[in-house]
Amino acid sequence: MPQYLIERNIPGAGNLSPDDLKAISQKSCSVLQGLGPEIQWIHSYVTQDQIHCIYRAPNAEMVREHARLGGFPADRVSEIRTVIDPTTAE
Repeated sequence: MPQYLIERNIPGAGNLSPDDLKAISQKSCSVLQGLGPEIQWIHSYVTQDQIHCIYRAPNAEMVREHARLGGFPADRVSEIRTVIDPTTAE
């Protein structure tokens, strides 16, 4: 299944409290349950003004629908073509 990188511009995201992050995560999971098993949230990285999320989904439109239903920004949705890491150099 394709994987996507979602860039969410959220000023001050790095200052969100644990309770804020929990509420956002709960909302996301609730929307995911409604969309069904075809879409899966893998994990997210929180930086100062953005949240970068990795999702598995059949297409980018489903990722955007998740964002719309959850009220989350999805400023950029990019399909991940491949993953490299230090072992790629071997």
